Amino acid sequence: MVFERAKGLIRKVTLEMVYEVVEERTKDISDRIDRLENKVERIDQKLDLTASQLRQEMAQLRLEIKRLDEKIDNQSSQLSQEIKRLDEKIENQAGQLSQEIKRLDEKIDNQSSQLSQEIKRLDEKIDNQVGLLRQEIARVNQRIDTVIQMLSEIIRSR
Repeated sequence: MVFERAKGLIRKVTLEMVYEVVEERTKDISDRIDRLENKVERIDQKLDLTASQLRQEMAQLRLEIKRLDEKIDNQSSQLSQEIKRLDEKIENQAGQLSQEIKRLDEKIDNQSSQLSQEIKRLDEKIDNQVGLLRQEIARVNQRIDTVIQMLSEIIRSR
């Protein structure tokens, strides 16, 4: 019986030692798990904060992109209007230039016609003057001939 009692006591002591070791190990493991959970929680908080900051930055970037897109649309619209205005101005000025060219062409044609008529008139006047001069030359030639004949007769009669 003592042996059995000693055996029971050894078993009890052994079990208590095993329980103590298991309890220490469990506490140690539990502490490690708690530290890991704390680390995971801090990492989760950092990730949440980073994700939140990224969402805010993405929202700001989306707003900036939208603002720039609107600005581009506005400037594109303004440029289109300016191009349209300049096209109309060019067409208007081209029309005015075309009218001015037609007017100058007509003026040139009119002046050419007037000059042509003036040239014809002057040609006729020159032809008349030449005709009159020829007649005058012919009369002068007749007089010269007459004078020569008279001189010849005077010379013969001497």
